Amino acid sequence: MKTALIHQAFDQGQGILRLTPTWVPRSFCIPGRRIKLHPDDYYALGGVRGGIDERWLASTTPADNGPLTSTHEGLSHVLFEHGGDRHSFLFRDAVDELKADLIGTRLWKEWKSWPMYSKFFDNQMPLPFHIHHREEHARRVGQRSKPEAYYFPPQLNNHGGDFAATYFGLHPHTRRDDIRRCLEQFARGDNRITLHSRAYRLEPGTGWDVPPGMLHAPGSLCTYEPQRASDVFAMYQSVIMNRQVVPEELLWKDTPPEQVGDFDYLMEVIDWELNVNPDLARDHFMPPRPVRPAEEMEAEGYHARWICYRSDAFSAQELTILPGCSATIKDAAAYGMIMMQGHGMMGHWQVETPALIRFGQTTRDEFFVSETAAREGVLIRNDSDSDPLVMLKHYGPGNPDLETNP
Repeated sequence: MKTALIHQAFDQGQGILRLTPTWVPRSFCIPGRRIKLHPDDYYALGGVRGGIDERWLASTTPADNGPLTSTHEGLSHVLFEHGGDRHSFLFRDAVDELKADLIGTRLWKEWKSWPMYSKFFDNQMPLPFHIHHREEHARRVGQRSKPEAYYFPPQLNNHGGDFAATYFGLHPHTRRDDIRRCLEQFARGDNRITLHSRAYRLEPGTGWDVPPGMLHAPGSLCTYEPQRASDVFAMYQSVIMNRQVVPEELLWKDTPPEQVGDFDYLMEVIDWELNVNPDLARDHFMPPRPVRPAEEMEAEGYHARWICYRSDAFSAQELTILPGCSATIKDAAAYGMIMMQGHGMMGHWQVETPALIRFGQTTRDEFFVSETAAREGVLIRNDSDSDPLVMLKHYGPGNPDLETNP
């Protein structure tokens, strides 16, 4: 029966699937309360699980939150309504069933899955200085490497949290012994590892590229994060802002069991040349870039900007349909999307940006557009004569549009 529902949903949406909100808690985080979840619901899963400070988008990747992780945590669901009945099923199952019809022949042939997801990360404090493993180390624990990128949506940053700056990499003069000593002192209190890094002030409407192997401590702006379909990481900082202690088990997260306690292995995980690059900001900062000449797009009723474009594992755009306008938008690849502002129509679907969402409530702000529908073009209409309609679009690896217009 599930197979039939998947095909019915795909046909009903004319190649576009409606997704439901996917909320994810983190035990080591304090919610920044900017992702539109109702104030009473940030601890809906209980205090022991921590606050909900992430919403995952178009995800086929289960969250790795330790032994208390719930079934299907982190996995997106498709909503299908027909004849007064409501059904839901995993987006992952839709990908497995529809295959190339959904994500395109190119991605299905290479990956046999949807190989990325995006999320909103919304923390009141900065995250600990941490790292995502490169392919050679991630494979040792049965995972994939995790390149990721950041974009800071103006619509979700009415306040900057406690520390709106991110530490990236290491000072060019840093010695390996300096970092190894910090790791050895992890369990003895504040290991002060960020003394060896630079913090960059974060600016809404811009972003950063974060390859695997780069040490980083994301700041407290609410962040849109496209990334490869992986949840591999290890925390290298022991105390955050002299207020929050990071459990030592997170230092050794995704370390092979036989290497736990081996600080040389933790050092090996670091891409040293990447981290001590003196031109790190030049090479990894991402100001937005127009997809086409601005005057051409405005004449057609929209603006589109590349907001994540330095990684070959994914890309992302911000699309704005001007007030009272409509535009048929063509893309060469499938994509997930999330509404940021305004309301209107997208193909068959009514789309709207909620102001407040209860835990478990369905919305009309998140969808997945198949490659076929994207290539044919999706008619998007802004039903407001004053408010822009704004959405963020996240694509898989090797987006042909990005390759022709970097």
